[in-house]
Amino acid sequence: MTEDTADVQQAIAASSTPAAEFAQLSRRRQVEVFFSLPQTVQQSLLADMDVGQVRRFVRRLDPDEGADVLGLADEETRTEVLRRLDQDRSDALSYLLEFDPETAAGLMHIDYVTVDVERSLADAARRVERFEARNDVVPIIFVVDDEEFVGELPGRALAMADDGSERLRDHVEKTPVVTYDTPDTEVVEVFRRAPERSVAVLDDDGTILGVIYAGDLLRVVEEEASETLYEFTGVQEEESILDGPLKKVRYRYKWLIINLGTAFLAAAAVGVFEETIAAFTLLAVYMPVVAGMGGNAGTQSMAVTVRGIALGQISLSSGSRAVGNEVVAGAANGFITGVLVAVIATVFNQSPLLGLVLGVSMVLNLVIAGFFGTAIPLVLDRIGKDPATSATIFITTATDVLGFFIFLGLARSVL
Repeated sequence: MTEDTADVQQAIAASSTPAAEFAQLSRRRQVEVFFSLPQTVQQSLLADMDVGQVRRFVRRLDPDEGADVLGLADEETRTEVLRRLDQDRSDALSYLLEFDPETAAGLMHIDYVTVDVERSLADAARRVERFEARNDVVPIIFVVDDEEFVGELPGRALAMADDGSERLRDHVEKTPVVTYDTPDTEVVEVFRRAPERSVAVLDDDGTILGVIYAGDLLRVVEEEASETLYEFTGVQEEESILDGPLKKVRYRYKWLIINLGTAFLAAAAVGVFEETIAAFTLLAVYMPVVAGMGGNAGTQSMAVTVRGIALGQISLSSGSRAVGNEVVAGAANGFITGVLVAVIATVFNQSPLLGLVLGVSMVLNLVIAGFFGTAIPLVLDRIGKDPATSATIFITTATDVLGFFIFLGLARSVL
């Protein structure tokens, strides 16, 4: 995204009349800017546009892009825009709008032609020419056998054919397929397993509905990445960098209040050892080290576990080995980091006993982090809660509270 585009986005998001800002852009810039805006801003922009503006914007878009735009508009605007468009485009958009936007059908294009497997390359070439003349786009060629999907005819087969009478059957290539209701995240996995240029979208009876190109998945991959980041940090999916301060407050305050409650739990754990800390003030210096290392280690274990749950590699019933592995790894990492912090405390504070307390606390806290970082997501998944959105707060609470109890309890006993 260019700096100029970012400035335009911010101007539209901050404007009380975003449609007026949008109308000043050229046709090409409108398309570029609109599809790079956050969804909440897109909806606000469409709500501010009149039906004529929406129609002029949509009628020059590809059908799949037009369907994405109308899917964000209110029902009254959508109905009126479809009524004002030419019949072919209205029919295409209405067809695409029937499907869930977060499924394969919501990603698909309808720029394809079908040719029977018994036809010749010359027949396929004529079908492509007619489609291109009518729609001004080169279609993908799908081959069928009595309406049953067979595969794709690559364009190079037409370009390199010496004799147009050759049968299609000898040139068909296998193409991955998905059903129309396949979630878009699963479509991404299909492309990852079989890195093809396209995937065919089929109806329940095996007939072709559309095609998805690899480039269409960029938005889904970006959304997956941002959703994961938002989930880990407790930020609402709907929030964007272009939102105003009041909206940001509304999205975030509940999560921060929950975190405040867990912070008081950690504070209560520290309060139990107030006299110990008063007697050995150096303990206060190293408390953030113990808590921070435990929290980081727990988050690492959680990230691996959540990914395993998402990929179907692990569940609560089969998770004992994974928990054990994370506990052992936590102990090993705790020993490595514990030795380092023990040496630092011994050298800089001239206190071998403080170094010993820190080293042992580090080992035990990273063991705790490995256990809870794996077990909590598995338990949450079993009871039907999303571990990505819910686990962090419980893991951090466990490592902070138990970590402080161990560190300060050992200090009280040894120092």
